[in-house]
Amino acid sequence: MTVIYLVKIGVEWGLIERHWEDMMQVALSIQAGKILPSMLLRKLGSHNRKNKLYRAFRELGRVLRTLFLLRYISEADLRQTIRAETTKVESFNDFLDWISFGGPVIKSGNPVEQNKRIKYMNLVANSVMLQNVADLTVVLNTAMAEGYPVTRELVARLSPYLREHIRRFGQYVLDMDEVPDPLDLKSLKLDL
Repeated sequence: MTVIYLVKIGVEWGLIERHWEDMMQVALSIQAGKILPSMLLRKLGSHNRKNKLYRAFRELGRVLRTLFLLRYISEADLRQTIRAETTKVESFNDFLDWISFGGPVIKSGNPVEQNKRIKYMNLVANSVMLQNVADLTVVLNTAMAEGYPVTRELVARLSPYLREHIRRFGQYVLDMDEVPDPLDLKSLKLDL
């Protein structure tokens, strides 16, 4: 294990030390639900240069960021995990942009309309992903029944963000009287 020594990096350690009890009180209040983080940020953000508690939190943030960066530089596993998670988030955002009709730009300045558009995009994206996972599960179960090896590593490389089979701007006929077949979700039984 690499031991990281945090050298004096221009941090006002005395400010953190003087306001440590107040900082802990704030953290406990947030944890107990007595104060909302958004309200605290608004309060600390106003006249922030004069607010000593704000400055103490800023200094503590500098220390934590420095420690994290040193850990990130020294641990290859951490870098790999962060890259993998970032790739997942970027893939989801790319999928959302692709699935949104009219492009990723929200044209309305109305916050209610913006919120509705985001919720509708997420609803459509989650519906497509659910169907993709159901379809992939059927295909993988069929492949296993036919004797093809399906491993955890193979399944881990699959993505629910498939889009090649979707007619994005095609013609859709909706019959509101037709009741669709129930979604028959099957589990995938993999050997450990």
